[in-house]
Amino acid sequence: MEYVGNALAEMTKPQISPLAGEPIERTDAERLAGVLKALADPARLRLLSLIQSAPEGDACVCDLTAPVGLSQPTVSHHLRILTEAGLLEREKRGVRAYYRLVPSAIATIADLLTPPRKRSARRTR
Repeated sequence: MEYVGNALAEMTKPQISPLAGEPIERTDAERLAGVLKALADPARLRLLSLIQSAPEGDACVCDLTAPVGLSQPTVSHHLRILTEAGLLEREKRGVRAYYRLVPSAIATIADLLTPPRKRSARRTR
């Protein structure tokens, strides 16, 4: 599996998938839970969707505060959590930071939560 961020960096699908038929190791469960915890917030899900749907494929904090109705520090906090989970990449441009979705991270999470039989059926379509 390719690198998708700090929280998913050392995981491999056969060892981690809770649906693979094998018991999940404690450390793998903790890493996956951290990523899922980052996703399990309505504001963060909204931020991910806003960034993903941005015309340029990335967005600055200043572009995100009004749509989510949160202050700049709160939006920055949520973006930091998503970045640390490996779901977003951050690029500094002058005084502003721009965030972009890491598609492979989202795909990895989807694969981890898809039972192996459904995974193979999904790929044959």
